[in-house]
Amino acid sequence: MGHYYSEKPDVASEPEKVVVTVRGQDLSFKSDRGVFSKGDLDYGTRVLLEAFEFPEEEGPIADIGCGWGPIGISLAKEAPGRTFVMVDINERAVNLARENANQNQVDNVRIKESMLFSEIKDERYAAVLTNPPIRAGKQTVHQLFEEAYEQLKENGELWVVIQKKQGAPSAKKKLEELFGAGEVEVPIKDKGYFILRCKKH
Repeated sequence: MGHYYSEKPDVASEPEKVVVTVRGQDLSFKSDRGVFSKGDLDYGTRVLLEAFEFPEEEGPIADIGCGWGPIGISLAKEAPGRTFVMVDINERAVNLARENANQNQVDNVRIKESMLFSEIKDERYAAVLTNPPIRAGKQTVHQLFEEAYEQLKENGELWVVIQKKQGAPSAKKKLEELFGAGEVEVPIKDKGYFILRCKKH
């Protein structure tokens, strides 16, 4: 059985429209089967978006595991002067994200098919946001954290949303090993979702 963390989903396409209001903006997206959170904005993604603060640091912002694009596109719409790099391993997700960027008249995004940072290692990022692919397993999630740390600029920030029952405490421990215990904070806990904000020095 395939799931959203597959390069080519094996479920039939069945697109549907999703209208969301996030950070004071009304946006319209297309989602589909075989892509994370078909048919609605995932609650954890919403919590992450509402919590996120743009970095003072200049430089691009990365959305890792972008799905059909709600994080990168809504933030890019809000901050047209910044560049956003959005990636997903899922080919269908990448195509949807491109279509959704066009639909919402967002042109300050670059959207690529990539296993985590593999295709976007040529830049250093001011911020990285992720609703990590829990179903892909702990090893992949921890690899994402390690690569994010490597790819962040000095003073850059990693923002993660993760449910307590899906391993928020162990994720926090791993992030503290990477960033330092004093550099990982939990600004928000909401219905079992933890926002982890990590600063690189």
